[in-house]
This record gives sequence, C-alpha cells and structure tokens, in this order.
Amino acid sequence: MDQFNSFFTSMEPIFVRYGLSVIGAVAILIVGLLVARWIGKRVHRSLSKSARFDDTVTLLLAKLVRIVIIAVTILAVLNQFGVQTASLVAVLGTIGLAIGLALQGTLSNIASGIMLLVLRPFNVGDTVDIGSTSGVVDEIGLFVTEMHTFDNIGITMPNSKVWGNEIRNYSRNDVRRVDMEFGIAYDDDMDKAMGVVKEVLDADERVLAEPEPLIAISALGDSAVNIRVRPWTQTANVWPLRYAITKRVKERFDEEEISFPFPQRDVHLFQEEN
Repeated sequence: MDQFNSFFTSMEPIFVRYGLSVIGAVAILIVGLLVARWIGKRVHRSLSKSARFDDTVTLLLAKLVRIVIIAVTILAVLNQFGVQTASLVAVLGTIGLAIGLALQGTLSNIASGIMLLVLRPFNVGDTVDIGSTSGVVDEIGLFVTEMHTFDNIGITMPNSKVWGNEIRNYSRNDVRRVDMEFGIAYDDDMDKAMGVVKEVLDADERVLAEPEPLIAISALGDSAVNIRVRPWTQTANVWPLRYAITKRVKERFDEEEISFPFPQRDVHLFQEEN
C-alpha cells in the first residue's frame, strides 16, 4: 500500500500535467468537429440556393471546408501535447507538392471541372462547339465532359481540354438569327423576288417580327444576283425554319417564274488563219 501511495505521489505531477493536456485536446477535438460539421452544412445550404453552383460542386466545396477545419483542429490537438506543428506542416506541404506533381493532369481536370460547373459556359442538353468538336452535352463531371455528336457518336473529353478551348454555345440565347442566301438570274426582277421572300417569311409564324428580318441584295455573283435573307426565330426553331423557308422559297419562285440560275461561263473561240 505504501508503495502504491508512493508511486501515485510520484506520478501525480505527470497526471496533472498531461491530464490537463488530454482534457484540453479532447475539448479542442470535439469543438473542432462540431464547428466543421456546422460550417460545412451552412456552406452547403448557402451554395444550394445559388443557381450558379452545381450539386457536385456544392458537395465538394462543403467537404473541402470540413476537411480544412478538421486539419486545423488536429494541428491544434497535437500542439496541446507539445508537438512542433510547424515542421509537421512543412512535411505535409512537401508531400502534398509531390502528390500534386504526380497527379498534375488529374488535378488539372478537377480544377477545370470546377470552373465549368461554377461558371457554366454550357449546360447539359446544350448544343456546343468545343474547339473542332461539335455536339450536344450529356454530362459535366469533375474529370470529363460527356457529349454526343449529331449522328449520335459518344465523345468523352477531359475537362482541361474543354476549359482550354474556345467554347461556342448555340443554345445559350433564346433567340437566334437564321442566315440564308438565294440566287436569282440577272434577267429576273430583284424587287419581285425580294417581295416573294418577304411573303414567305410573313406567312411563317416562327419568324419573329422583332428583330426585323433582313432581305437585301448581298452580291452580284458570276452567275446570279444573291439575295441575303436573315430572319430571327426561337433557338429551337432554327433548323426547322431554315429547311421550311428554303423549300417554300423554291416553290414560290417556281410559281412566279423566278429562276435559280445554274453556274455558267461564256467561252469565246478564236480561229487562227493559216
């Protein structure tokens, strides 16, 4: 019994010293975990209310915030036991740098994916040109963007390639202009032909009154007088309207005996005298 009391007496300063450290460390750990959870939920809730942030990005940013707070909490806990956290941070930084260099391509795709999801140059279902690739967007992920071409061929593009290219989005605006051109013979009446085109446009409900359609002589070609036609319509009607107007203009020109000239060239023959 005396030996136990003696041992307890000798160990009492150690228990007091490290016991307080353990209690402080546990308190810091509990508070840090609670704070990380609370702030993570607040970040997720705030970003979810914004239409600019995708669900994937919202979850990722909320997790990153929690991880950062937990990492700071762990460093604070280690500091309670006298661990030199400065050297530990330096070691972790070196390891992180090595991992970053090893996964440079992957991290570049993730960073590009986050930019695509946050800035939203296009959405799922949009018709786009990305560099020399044209198609419809099927999915925007953290690593790759899934598309399919107009003849339904699947395309998987790394996000770094998508973000690093020029992006042309045909679906972003609700209204688009349809550019067409029709050629008539030099012997035909230009004003009559332009009037027929205007009647065709006025008869189609898909053509918008504002902005006003353009009908003008654009050029005097080698074989034809070119009439430029530029009506405006809803984006979803661009191609159906183009096909319908082209067909109807041909039918009306035939009815009005306005010709579509074929390419022609005058050839002059000279006979040499012997």
